[in-house]
Amino acid sequence: MRMPLHITVDTFKHQVRNALKGHKRYPFVLMLEPLYTCNLACIGCSIERHTGKLKDRLPVAKCLQAVDDCGAPIVSICGGEPTIYPELPELISEIIRRKRHIYLCTNALLLDKKVFGKIPPHKRLTINVHLDGLRETHDYVCARDGVFDKAIEMMKEAKQRGYHLWANTTVFKETDIEEVEKLCALLKEIGVDGHLLSPGYQYESVKQDIFLTRKDTENKFRRVLAFADHYRLTSTPMFLEFAAGMRDYECSPWSTVTYTPLGWKGPCYLIGKQHFDTWEEFWNGVDWDYWESRQDDLCQNCSMHSGFEASVTRNLHKNPRDLARMVAWQFLG
Repeated sequence: MRMPLHITVDTFKHQVRNALKGHKRYPFVLMLEPLYTCNLACIGCSIERHTGKLKDRLPVAKCLQAVDDCGAPIVSICGGEPTIYPELPELISEIIRRKRHIYLCTNALLLDKKVFGKIPPHKRLTINVHLDGLRETHDYVCARDGVFDKAIEMMKEAKQRGYHLWANTTVFKETDIEEVEKLCALLKEIGVDGHLLSPGYQYESVKQDIFLTRKDTENKFRRVLAFADHYRLTSTPMFLEFAAGMRDYECSPWSTVTYTPLGWKGPCYLIGKQHFDTWEEFWNGVDWDYWESRQDDLCQNCSMHSGFEASVTRNLHKNPRDLARMVAWQFLG
């Protein structure tokens, strides 16, 4: 199976429950950023995500309140670098106790010191390692030599220890798609359980000219489509076609909500127009109709998974062929 059955079932139940309640919008994923502290300063990262002080991190109680308030079945723990968060074992244990699924998004540099032997493998825990290319490219993006080799070492050990393992790769303007395919082949050899390819989307606070225009995304992801079936990519076929310019969707910014040391970030993970203290202020204070429409200038080049994979799911019932493709992708992939 492409996605673990328990994640698929819980996500489906979540959609059914909300549909029965008549909810038009509801979160699928919580992006939980318990800290803005990192051990790297990658060139594609927004500045606040690697310059925060550890003392300003969120307490576990606030993190769990966010998990409870939004109700999303999946919690993506990111940051900053979450393995730096001192209370990570307690946080993960409590989220699992709430029967949520966790993606631990990490650069992998501290897995041996902070995760292995301290946080046991669990079916609800996925370690998601960020890799933006092979050795030279990844070390360049991370602005430090040796990061790629350490990450690969840690990924191999994670598999040996029984962790469910994903990789996540961002495609930037200068990314060589042939190199991306070689990375896919390497990760397949290691035995990763899934690999997410993401178009390089523009953070509002990042000014470097490394991100993709809509046309750049279409050109690169048409080439991705040529080899996508050969690897365990976790991007749905419909999303890949959207990224390649072959279909269109409205955005679903409410599907992936973000909680940070500054509060709930609105309207989305990329655009921080405002931060809200409480879930109610956030959920009722964002103009979802406006941001769904993608009419804002900041939305013109965005192809972020969190805004469009939910849109794919919401539209499956309209096209039996897409529904059949999704079933085949999940159960035969």
